[in-house]
Amino acid sequence: MITTRPVALVTGASSGIGKSAAIALVDAGFQVVGTGRDTSMSTPPVGVSFLDLDVTSDESVAALVTKVIAKFGRIDVLVNNAGIGSAGAAEESSAEQAQNLFDINVFGVIRMTNAVLPHLRAQGSGRILNISSVVGIMPQPYMAVYASSKYAVEGYTESLDHEVREYGVRALLIEPAWTTTSFDTNSVRPDQPLDVYATHRQVFEEYMADAVKTGDDPALVAKAIVSAATDTKPKLRYPVGRTAQVATMRRFVPARLFDQQLRKLNRLPA
Repeated sequence: MITTRPVALVTGASSGIGKSAAIALVDAGFQVVGTGRDTSMSTPPVGVSFLDLDVTSDESVAALVTKVIAKFGRIDVLVNNAGIGSAGAAEESSAEQAQNLFDINVFGVIRMTNAVLPHLRAQGSGRILNISSVVGIMPQPYMAVYASSKYAVEGYTESLDHEVREYGVRALLIEPAWTTTSFDTNSVRPDQPLDVYATHRQVFEEYMADAVKTGDDPALVAKAIVSAATDTKPKLRYPVGRTAQVATMRRFVPARLFDQQLRKLNRLPA
């Protein structure tokens, strides 16, 4: 079914931000392909085709992109949304656990980009939208591994954007704050927990659960994704909700005061 409509490929589209983004892109006129590790138990939204994908597998990524191109004849927007959270002190996560998270959050982005970018360059247009996070621009105690993965996505995307602009392609960042999804319940817990961090870890997990419960609607993030996909003159960064406030604070608030406020927010001793 070769289509003349723009095609958006959204990873991690079976729930949360990815699902909201898929729906919003359909409403914006896109033919949407959504992916998940196992989509057999999920009912795709109207206008969305679901396909299985493991972003940690080179073979799965290559097969998926080949299938989409064969079916629709094009890809115009890639939304790298698939990801996983983590909670716990930096010392409590083994290197292996950190590698597993990076394999999804960072190398998954790189695999998908490497697979789709040749098609975007060949057609002389396209957008790569990478889902970052408010903790990709600020520290978050007891999320060191996750935060570092999002900092990596920030640096990768900004560098990539400079490389591909001359070919009609843009690489852009979507930066949500806490969002009402299952992020907290699905986050990986440390595989080598230490008693010395137990109290503060518990405090953080309570804070995270509350922040997610009272967070932004995924539809707000989806709106930013559609803007990034369609704006005539796109911005490099699309901060969503409270992220814009944090970005302003980091820019204008003295570092010492910002540090103090961060520790107070996380109930850490001064």
